[in-house]
Amino acid sequence: MAGEPQDDCLFCKIVAKHVPATIVRETETTVAFRDINPQAPTHVLVIPKAHYKDAATLAAAEPALAADVLREAQTVADEDKLESYRVVFNTGAGAGQTVFHAHAHVLGGRGLQWPPG
Repeated sequence: MAGEPQDDCLFCKIVAKHVPATIVRETETTVAFRDINPQAPTHVLVIPKAHYKDAATLAAAEPALAADVLREAQTVADEDKLESYRVVFNTGAGAGQTVFHAHAHVLGGRGLQWPPG
């Protein structure tokens, strides 16, 4: 069921503290942690604690929770003293999503070209 933890979800396991992660922030509704394969000096994932398969599903089901994720992305950028940064939501395998739990990538600390790869 949407919103409920999934036994086979890596990010649900991080939320439950069953899998270690370098957590940089945690709120009542979100967790932010460093990406294990960083693509920039700052590469932090911000996830809702509730399980939704992607950003579109999250936004449709719980817009306030989607806003929490974006608010935390801003806080991560502020704490890393980023003047410029990018927030990316990959939605679907064709867009590069590999973990099917909604998450925002916060990327910064170097020049980011457009369009991305």
